[in-house]
Amino acid sequence: MRHTASTRFQQHVRNPFVFHALLSASPLLLFSLTPSIVLAAPTTQPARVIAQPQNTPAATVERVPNSLEQREIQAQLSPRNYTVLASEIAAKINSLPVREGGSFPRGKTLVTFDCSIHQAQLAKAQAALNAASKTWEANKRLAELNSVGRVELEVSEAEVAKNKAEVASMKTMLSKCTIVAPFPGRVSEQKVREQQFVQPGQQLIEIIDDSVLEIEFLAPSKWLAWLKPGHAFSVRIDETGRSYPAKILRVGAKVDPVSQSIKLFAAIDGKFPELVAGMSGHATLKPPAGQ
Repeated sequence: MRHTASTRFQQHVRNPFVFHALLSASPLLLFSLTPSIVLAAPTTQPARVIAQPQNTPAATVERVPNSLEQREIQAQLSPRNYTVLASEIAAKINSLPVREGGSFPRGKTLVTFDCSIHQAQLAKAQAALNAASKTWEANKRLAELNSVGRVELEVSEAEVAKNKAEVASMKTMLSKCTIVAPFPGRVSEQKVREQQFVQPGQQLIEIIDDSVLEIEFLAPSKWLAWLKPGHAFSVRIDETGRSYPAKILRVGAKVDPVSQSIKLFAAIDGKFPELVAGMSGHATLKPPAGQ
């Protein structure tokens, strides 16, 4: 019985409200009656800690300088002269003596056409001219004898002029049967093949003059205070990984009002066979002392 009562008492005491009531009424009685009970403090929920938002300082935004404000700017190599040669007549291509990538001097034949039809037409025009000339000469002699009218004489003279113009036209057409190089350089792209029939205006080959490679780049317009033609600088080419000397050739004609930039043209100072048009890199310009 005593054990049972003690057990029930322990169950009641485990209730936190009963435990606090007995403890406030008689602490000594509670400890004397329950010597074998392990007093356990009422279980309480852990305090909830609410994290207060901290005043995190605003991130410092580092100003990225505009590329035009830097003294090292991107540049690209370009040929001084370049063009695309096109056909001026309708004809079949006989030969392309210089292949793509090949070099040539000024005046070198780059394209020849099959102009046999044009040559035949020229021969026909010359024959017509000869006949018209003989008719006119005969009419002039008859006119001296008053045996031919003035109108007939003038018509025969006009026929000679007409045939002369036809011969000149055919000779001009024949001069288009070959295309020669307008400047020394290289063939950068071949757009047609031999034995191909082309029409007037059709592009044939693209040529460049890489004897002098120019550099084009944009610079801040405020650099014009010290950036003049003849200013020396260096340019590092990405494809070769090397730096090369260069000089400013000329300055653009106007400033872009939106970007406050101006176009500059420079040239590689020297001969470097490894450089090819189209390569790009970075030009490093240093202002004179005090700028």
